[in-house]
Amino acid sequence: MADPRAPGAPSPFEVRVDDALLEDLRARLARVRWPQAPTPGWEFGADASALRELVRSWRDDFDWRRQERRLAERLPSRRVRVRGLDLHFAEVNGRGPRPFPLLLLHGWPGSYFEMIEVAGLLADPAAHGGDAADAFDLVIPSLPGHGFSEAPDDPLFGADDAADVLRDLMVDVLGHARFGAQGGDRGAFVAAGLAHRHPAHVAAIHLNLATGIPAPPGERPPEEERWLAAQARWQQEEGGYSAIQSTRPQTLAFGLADSPVGLLAWIVEKWRAWSDCDGDVVARFGSEALLTNAMLYWASGCIRSSVQWYAAHRRRPPAAVRPVRIEVPTGVADFPKEVVRPPRSAVERKYRLVHWSEMPRGGHFAAMEEPDALVADVRLFFRRFRKG
Repeated sequence: MADPRAPGAPSPFEVRVDDALLEDLRARLARVRWPQAPTPGWEFGADASALRELVRSWRDDFDWRRQERRLAERLPSRRVRVRGLDLHFAEVNGRGPRPFPLLLLHGWPGSYFEMIEVAGLLADPAAHGGDAADAFDLVIPSLPGHGFSEAPDDPLFGADDAADVLRDLMVDVLGHARFGAQGGDRGAFVAAGLAHRHPAHVAAIHLNLATGIPAPPGERPPEEERWLAAQARWQQEEGGYSAIQSTRPQTLAFGLADSPVGLLAWIVEKWRAWSDCDGDVVARFGSEALLTNAMLYWASGCIRSSVQWYAAHRRRPPAAVRPVRIEVPTGVADFPKEVVRPPRSAVERKYRLVHWSEMPRGGHFAAMEEPDALVADVRLFFRRFRKG
């Protein structure tokens, strides 16, 4: 009897939503019930005036059909059944003498759309002033429960489970017996899970958000004490979203799944707080990019399953946050406005660190904030792992 969880064959997937969904969205955006007397600015959450302008743009100017065409052209999609889940992924074939297979892994509250600026640079370096020998065969999944990938039934499904799914995608479906992975945020957690659970297939991982293992109390160098103190302050001042999503994600989801404005506010406030944008998130990313990312959450209805990962990781921590050693060669690009920045000494206890770059600017959404810098570091790091 055939194994129902055995991978199937990939099929083309068209990112296209029904007209009825777009009509419903416009109607909801036209009848927003705004909160009474919000405080100006971002100190207490999303700024009302900035959000009103984004909502107006979403309702009156934003062309989702244009974004569908753009995604189809630059991040052509496929879908496949893996471990009982319908997995959506983009595949961009490299142009070079020997492209290296590379998983690009997004975070939260992002999506595979985060990779739209770096995909062409990595897959076809010669077309962008680089060396064709640096080409990558890119696989850019929507993580399970995100975007157009199916949500798992298991409420404790998290980064390590996603690592198993993506191992099967890369090895059993696409035939990449040896590959690399790059990610930030929970994409970095998945990359770490791949390295920890499937080191026979993972040549190396490159992270733009690293975790670390601190030295025991009484033996910590000053930089590690500063890191732990900064993390405690950040959790107290900025970690409210995480407390909610790791304890009561479903209650939150009822509101965000029903209100596009609530969803947009929840997501955009994080893009502002976590990026190197000097307080102006629209100027940094552009309203079109912010709305496209939010639209992927709205159109797919994935907000509940995406925030559920926080609760899963609280109850069943993945390898990325457990005090376990990861022996697969690891490179880190340390962006100055990233929310988690353990010092190199702590990262070296966690990973077999062979590459460390201090980046001059950029934050949590590195692939969109500083695509050229991220691409240059990824190319440099993976050169040593390409077959001769």
